Amino acid sequence: MMTSTPLLPKSSQSNASGMIATPAQGSSLADVLERVLDKGIVIAGDISVSVASTELLHIRIRLLISSVDKAREMGINWWENDPYLSSKPQALIEENRQLQERLESLEAEMRSLKALASSELTNPDSMPTKPLSTEKGTNPPDEI
Repeated sequence: MMTSTPLLPKSSQSNASGMIATPAQGSSLADVLERVLDKGIVIAGDISVSVASTELLHIRIRLLISSVDKAREMGINWWENDPYLSSKPQALIEENRQLQERLESLEAEMRSLKALASSELTNPDSMPTKPLSTEKGTNPPDEI
């Protein structure tokens, strides 16, 4: 009588200690990812949409995949200053709010000055005959 043993793929065969043997030359996904992040990879391409030899749309795609350290080495660090990707948005929101308040205050002051100027033009009797204040070193204009 003949007995047979089940055949398993070489990469899955287990040895006497219960460990699964894998080929030394193969790469796991983790190894490939580590190499890509260490060295970086660039994917570039162009997409053109044309009708009757008239180009309607042209898109240039450039993709760089690398580790953060490798990107910094190459001088790429845009994510550090992007308010949507860093912790700076709250400070920028507060600064924006303060600037909006200053702008509204200045606009209100400009409106009041324009209203004052237009009321003086329509009612010349209310205009002062002498300047209210003069700068240092200047004389008020002589009245005729």
